[in-house]
Amino acid sequence: MVPLPMGSEEGALKGIRRLAAWETFLAIATIALIAFGALTTPGFLTEFNISQLAAGVSEKALITLPMVLLIICREIDLSVASMLALCSVIFGVLVQSDVPLWLAVLIALLAGGLLGAFNGVFVVKLGLPSLVVTLGTMALFRGAGYVLLGSGSINVFPDSFLNFGIDNVPGTPVPWTLVPFIAIAPLFAIVLQYMPIGKRIYALGASPEAAKYSGIMTQRIRFWLFTITGVVCAGAGIVYAARLANARANNAVGMELDVITIAFLGGVSVFGGKGKLTGVLWALVLVASVRNLLGLNQISGDTQGTVIGLLLIVSLLVSNATGFLAGSFRTIFGERKA
Repeated sequence: MVPLPMGSEEGALKGIRRLAAWETFLAIATIALIAFGALTTPGFLTEFNISQLAAGVSEKALITLPMVLLIICREIDLSVASMLALCSVIFGVLVQSDVPLWLAVLIALLAGGLLGAFNGVFVVKLGLPSLVVTLGTMALFRGAGYVLLGSGSINVFPDSFLNFGIDNVPGTPVPWTLVPFIAIAPLFAIVLQYMPIGKRIYALGASPEAAKYSGIMTQRIRFWLFTITGVVCAGAGIVYAARLANARANNAVGMELDVITIAFLGGVSVFGGKGKLTGVLWALVLVASVRNLLGLNQISGDTQGTVIGLLLIVSLLVSNATGFLAGSFRTIFGERKA
């Protein structure tokens, strides 16, 4: 066998790595699932169902953006769904008290930032594990929602707000509730991939000690990531209230499972330092399609949760396997070059 020239061999290896990328696999799996749904489930590709699918994932899509950044820098926030619920309650109470809609939105976003900062203080300033802190605040924030509103709900909102929750962008199947995600997702992608702060986030996740001694303000970055997460969760809470026309303390129970699954399934490493929003976007569409198909086939929410849990386990296993294979490939090709 005649060996390939060095340039040709490197080009072939790059092509193989690109084809074997996790994002490519997710794209193929998502397209295959959509094709399967179109062939087996009547009404799956109708404009109405596509609109409903997109609307149903609006809040998860928003919350996934800051969650990805947190996981990349080796943190996590389990209280995201509880912050969503509490901020939706705060917003609903303000609207019920005849506070102008724009001011209610602003106060709810500010409240979300304060809740995120509350998490950040315990994690960053006191040095407590984010898993433990946010597990506690997950119950604390939802309990605060019950204190404010009890077990009831607020269902009376201005017509303009309700129209935002049910209407589509004119001439498209895209619901208005998905527009906030479409607006800020490119901003998160640019920050993460092309700006110095993004490189610092990756460095912090890859090696916190090395990042600290290289002069990166690690504590400040982590604190502001938690704060931004709270603001985005508040925005998701407002979107949730508009879409379902209610604000209550038990909104979005269990949503944190879907958000974390989407992040890990999208290729974000559980060990930090790795991940891109392109893979997360494919994972978002995949999880939304899975839930939609199961719902169309009248499969219960509990079973859907079981499937999402299995996807989370698979994503963790694949994350470990790809890390091992990447190390093996580097070793093998490094020896060949030597």
